[in-house]
Amino acid sequence: MAEHTLRYDINLSMLFTELPLPKRPEAARAAGFTAVEFWWPFTEAVPSDAEVGAFVTAVDDAGVALAGLNFFAGDMPGGDRGLVSWPGRESELADSADVAIDIARRLGCRTFNALYGNRIDGLDPAAQDETALANLDLLAGKAAAIGAKLVLEPLSGADRYPLRTAADALAVMDKLGRPELTLLADLYHLATNGDDLAAVIAEHTARIGHVQFADVPGRHEPGSGELDIDGYLGALQEAGYTGYAGLEYQPTTGSEASLSWLPRARRAAV
Repeated sequence: MAEHTLRYDINLSMLFTELPLPKRPEAARAAGFTAVEFWWPFTEAVPSDAEVGAFVTAVDDAGVALAGLNFFAGDMPGGDRGLVSWPGRESELADSADVAIDIARRLGCRTFNALYGNRIDGLDPAAQDETALANLDLLAGKAAAIGAKLVLEPLSGADRYPLRTAADALAVMDKLGRPELTLLADLYHLATNGDDLAAVIAEHTARIGHVQFADVPGRHEPGSGELDIDGYLGALQEAGYTGYAGLEYQPTTGSEASLSWLPRARRAAV
């Protein structure tokens, strides 16, 4: 890959999963990374103080920055993809956000991923969208209080998840009209869903709050598929993107071996 000056971080909910979660930040640092991100790292929306403390300690002791954190998204292994548009779970989402904000205050994280949520059988999609706007407004306020931003992510591989393209997410952002709400441009999801990545980058880089990537097809490390990840990362940089680019893929081999595409000297976020 050509050398870019983008700051890389590594998603420890997808890489180094062969290790217990508290050991992953240390493994990332040993591999040369200085920034990490996680999905919601707990099983419940409101974990115990001890669980939160152990997570904060693991990241802090490893000497890595927390570049991004998801809010609680429901039962992800069971197919849930967020609570933002799920009527009746507003307090659960808000409580999760308060935990995330506390973690962010302690670790310096300023980017939160608020997964929109699936369409639910028997519920009016318009009512779900109204719930989403109210929740996003509340979450944006919580983020703004610490100078943070939310990112809204289109997803692939989830048939009931309504945000599939950058345009889908941008439409929600336009309805809410809050600067704290930005686009999570996951190159894998967008390309898998048929989005024109060059056009998204050319037209909307200023609204992108975070970038993630994996190769297409397969969602594995760069070089395992056909996506010009290097070219798109370069285009993002040329368009003015200065945020993190998160490695969020399923390694085809061990986590360490799957990193060979990225020279060690370029793994530190500088």
